[in-house]
Amino acid sequence: MDKPYTRQELLVIAVARQIKDGDNALLGIGLPTIAGAVAKHNHAPRARLMMESGIADFDPVVPPMHIADACCTEGYSYAIDLFGMFTSITFAGYLDKAVLGVGQIDKYGNLNSSYMVSPDGKPERITGAGGAPEFISYAKETILTLKSGEFVEKLDYFTSPGYLGGGNERDESGIYPKGSGPSILITPRAMFKFDSKTKEMYLSALAPGVSLDKIKSKIPWELKVAQELERFPVPTQEELAFLRKFSPRSCFSTRVSNELLMNTAIEAFSQRAAFLEQTRKHGVIQNAAS
Repeated sequence: MDKPYTRQELLVIAVARQIKDGDNALLGIGLPTIAGAVAKHNHAPRARLMMESGIADFDPVVPPMHIADACCTEGYSYAIDLFGMFTSITFAGYLDKAVLGVGQIDKYGNLNSSYMVSPDGKPERITGAGGAPEFISYAKETILTLKSGEFVEKLDYFTSPGYLGGGNERDESGIYPKGSGPSILITPRAMFKFDSKTKEMYLSALAPGVSLDKIKSKIPWELKVAQELERFPVPTQEELAFLRKFSPRSCFSTRVSNELLMNTAIEAFSQRAAFLEQTRKHGVIQNAAS
């Protein structure tokens, strides 16, 4: 019997499917890196995953704690500094895709990840810009994820450029590579793309069990809808198995994730103990033979 999946798992795996084999992909911390790990270990083994800090072509074994967490990897091809990541990789045009999280987003894919205004009118800091303005500016394509952020008519703060005021404004600005910009926004309940002419966001797919009215209720403008909705990606059993082992905390409640982490740790310790026992026996046999 197929395993059921959570909304969070649906989101992570939908994002992972956007990373293709051979892509040079810059991953934000958190969900983007987890999605990158799923992609690399399932359908895109030759994808070159990169961290903002300059760690390039890494193979994650656990979710990173920060943007320079080399200890989260099984290995990586090379490392450069932050300035080098912006210049030698991003500005030079070698970045195929950037995968970034969203705090606020408007209809043209412009982003706020700096601060939001609370209901009582006070500004509250959120994650901060980091390298997002550079990556969405110069990557050939940007994949956006929204888990707990919001759609707004007007950003509380303009952090990173999508399609600015829409139409050809981004391309005609002379600042950004022609044809660059966000290609898709993925949430746990829907996927959105951007019209090729107006650059306005439109609904392209609904997650299983989600109604159109539910999505429209979260969006403060008159949302356009594709004439024919695409099928939202459904996780495979292989994707779920890897994701739950790699990052159970991103998929479940604290109680369930702690149980999965404990089971994974016990399994790892058991395998290690079996390996050491075999090594010990082999050593005893070798010593006896000599």
